[in-house]
Order: sequence, then C-alpha cells, then structure tokens
Amino acid sequence: MIKALIFDFDGLIMDTESPGVDAWKVIYAEYGQEFPLIDWIHAVVGVSDAKFDAAAHLAALTGQSLDLEALRSRALAWRLQVQSTLPALPGVNDYINTAHKLGLRLAVASSSGRLRLEGYLRQLGLIDDFEAIICREDVQHIKPAPDLFLKAQATLNLPADELLVFEDSQNGILAANRAGLRVVAVPNPITAHDTHVGASLLLNSLAELPLEELLKRFS
Repeated sequence: MIKALIFDFDGLIMDTESPGVDAWKVIYAEYGQEFPLIDWIHAVVGVSDAKFDAAAHLAALTGQSLDLEALRSRALAWRLQVQSTLPALPGVNDYINTAHKLGLRLAVASSSGRLRLEGYLRQLGLIDDFEAIICREDVQHIKPAPDLFLKAQATLNLPADELLVFEDSQNGILAANRAGLRVVAVPNPITAHDTHVGASLLLNSLAELPLEELLKRFS
C-alpha cells in the first residue's frame, strides 16, 4: 500500500521550464535560428551540471560576435518574470488535497536550491503541505543520481514499496529508478519531447487521472 508521495518540483508541480525555453526561442528567431529543444532537454532538464550554453551556441550558429552576457540576462529576466506569476500545474492541487484526505504523507525531492524551491512553494501556497522538502543542499549528488530520493525515503522512514514518485523528465525517472522507487511520469510541454523509460505509468497531466484511481493501479 502506498503511504507517501514524493514529488519533483520543476516541471511537475510548476512549469518553470517552459518560460526559459520560450525566451530562448524568441531570441534565436531574431537571428533567424531555430532553438535546439532536444539538445536543451538532454543537457539541461533535470541534470546536475547543465552543459548547454544557449548564448554561446547561438553565437556559433550565426558566426557573429554577440554580447553573450546581455543575451543571458535578457533570457533570465524573461524567465523570472513569467515564473513569478505561474500557478501550479493542472491536477497538482487536487492530488495534494486528496492525499491529505487519504492520510498520505508528502515530500518534495528537487535538484533546485532551497531558497528558490521554498520561494516558489510559498508563491503557490503549498509550503506547508509537504512534510519533507529535500533539495540540492541536502545531498552530495543531484539527479540523475538517486541521492535526493534516497534522502526523501530516509526522512519519511518508509520502505520503497510504500512510496510513489512523480517526475516529468527522463533524468528524474532515472534517479527514482536508481533509488529503487516506482515512478509516475507526468511530462510538461517541454519534457513531453523527452523519453520516459523506466516509468511505471505515463500521464499527460495529473488532471488526467484522479489520485484514488491512480493508487488502485499500485495497490
């Protein structure tokens, strides 16, 4: 029986990933270039050390000497402004409310830093809904390493078969798999282009299937 749910944050509770991609798509288009979404997903989404520098990549494509810092600052400002007004993704609040009614325990396991993560949880009004908030400061290695999920499991003090993870990216799924945990994949508009190998169930949105029905599939 499932007794606790562990949620990723970025792209799962809140679509923090689309604003950054949208910003770079606009900037690339201004230079007549197409933003390399798949490269971005593999190099940036859910990884411990992002190795894709969009500004430098654009400069290489155009062969121009661009002001890289200005481009990065512009994309960052766009992303932060949009993120400051984002709601939770569809179905998230329903899942959390239902989990409380069912007596399920809740945790977040995110590669984000604590200040950023807790700030967005407060923005969404969800900061008090989670018993455990595990972030990058709490572990040695972040996703796709299993450390965040192992830390969440240790904090909840439950066996693996009583936990269920919700993730949006392949790197997050891999981290959950490495921790020996079952995982439901719920891609967002960006990670929908990714693979989701290793997920026990794939949903287009948490709004697609009520939590009670989902839990029956894992009973």
